[in-house]
Amino acid sequence: MEEVYFAGGCLWGVQEFMRHLPGVISTEAGRANGSSNTTKGEYDGYAECVRTQFDPEQVSLDRLMDYFFEIIDPYSVNKQGEDVGEKYRTGVYSAQKKHLETAKAYISRRSDADKIAVEVLPLRNYVKSDDEHQDRLTLHPNDYCHIPLDILHKYKC
Repeated sequence: MEEVYFAGGCLWGVQEFMRHLPGVISTEAGRANGSSNTTKGEYDGYAECVRTQFDPEQVSLDRLMDYFFEIIDPYSVNKQGEDVGEKYRTGVYSAQKKHLETAKAYISRRSDADKIAVEVLPLRNYVKSDDEHQDRLTLHPNDYCHIPLDILHKYKC
């Protein structure tokens, strides 16, 4: 099993989408690469993200990147849908250098690579989101989500 972190706007929709993909073993809503002390509920600099554990024998990181690019506006800076702010930036984070190299190569192969605003960075820190954010759209399917419903439900069994 391997682990990568996807930031694609509000974590509710990203988690709901990623958790149903073939080869994804588990997901967890959280926040990555911030600068503040989260013990006081402050999340300065953090990106809302989803820790995604996957089986590389069932799905490649390139394929996960394909899926991820289905649900984000890769040109937008600090904004996805109606969600605006630094915490809604797009990014791919990992503690494994090979994941970062794969993500950068994936982006560089795209014809629109010069316009893409998705950051690809080493995972510096990660904080699990509160329980109320975990599997939020599974538990409350009518909550707001910036991802169109037809895409959000595309891979559900």
